[in-house]
Amino acid sequence: QVQLVESGGGLVQAGGSLRLSCATSGRTVWNYVMGWFRQAPGKEREFVAAISMRGDTTYYADSVKGRFTISRDNAQNTIYLQMNNLKPDDSAVYYCARRTASGSASVLVSGYSVWGQGIQVTVSS
Repeated sequence: QVQLVESGGGLVQAGGSLRLSCATSGRTVWNYVMGWFRQAPGKEREFVAAISMRGDTTYYADSVKGRFTISRDNAQNTIYLQMNNLKPDDSAVYYCARRTASGSASVLVSGYSVWGQGIQVTVSS
């Protein structure tokens, strides 16, 4: 069974940068679309970004487009989320997720069947 483990979160000032990593173990994920989601206190989990199996196509929420970059290293079974020009509204628990088998990219929480435990990102103003 595949496991996803996020790292790289923390506290940063507005305008700063963080790079999240999602390491996978168990089974490889090279043949799955992978995504990042986030959930702020009192809010629903929301889509942030997704990346195709080969890494040649990426998808972003409008709120992060131009500031965040998703990438993957299939040889290392790792997914990344580079976050630049962070804003206080970006504060949330960030989750890495694996798409359901044979699925194309999705912005829906229900479209992903394997989740990491989440990691906190806090952006101070």
